[in-house]
Amino acid sequence: MKKDLGSVLALYPTPLVVVGAYVNGKPNWVLVGHIGIIGHDRIMVSLAKPHYTNKGIRENKLLSVNIVDEALLANADYVGCVSGNNTDKSEVFELQVGKSGAPLIANSPLVMECKVVDVYETSGFESFICSIEHTYAEEGILNGQGKIDYHKLKPVLFEMPTYEYLVTGEMLGKCMSFGKK
Repeated sequence: MKKDLGSVLALYPTPLVVVGAYVNGKPNWVLVGHIGIIGHDRIMVSLAKPHYTNKGIRENKLLSVNIVDEALLANADYVGCVSGNNTDKSEVFELQVGKSGAPLIANSPLVMECKVVDVYETSGFESFICSIEHTYAEEGILNGQGKIDYHKLKPVLFEMPTYEYLVTGEMLGKCMSFGKK
């Protein structure tokens, strides 16, 4: 018999990302562990309502989702520890500007530039529903077919209940191969 844990979110770990948005004309960065796929053409970025970054996202309807690897982890963790309300985080990362105008982290190995198409509000949170306008990847994380190779990328994962950062592990097998045996 399984123990009832109550209403517990148990879908962790998730990829750790830094979201970039312009706020009052300056790039701002926030660490995000609540991100999800809601279709082949949409993602969701969920932020607590008081976040400084939300203002810029609502005004500009544009953001970037920058995948965090181990090389970015110290700066990514920092932008999650301080608020843009009190700290100018515009120069924490080297800035690039995407084709749609979103601020991108130059040394993030994988970045999605997104347009906000809807906002879903829940108690204390704003979830930004986004279309992916552009995806930028460093050549070194692509396989021979030009697809993202997550064995090379090795994104940092975030696990909420223990607040730990994890890395991806070994491959168990190919999707849809276990059921065919």
